[in-house]
Amino acid sequence: MVMVEATVMDATHLELSEPIMVRTGGVVLISVSEPVEKDAKRHEWLAASSASLQMAYGDSEPDYPASMVRESNPSYGA
Repeated sequence: MVMVEATVMDATHLELSEPIMVRTGGVVLISVSEPVEKDAKRHEWLAASSASLQMAYGDSEPDYPASMVRESNPSYGA
């Protein structure tokens, strides 16, 4: 898959920021992302989620020494 930015010229025409390797008359699929204004709710949810995680794993989280580990994970930190 190739991602190319395009400028909307009118309701049925786009101007690509760079050429694409598609023959004349070829068909391409276009995905249109929602405008930033419509994405405000998503940002609210992300902020709320981040705040909840910070409370769950904040500075008050105890530090567990390596001696408390029952079974080590050899892949950890690899």
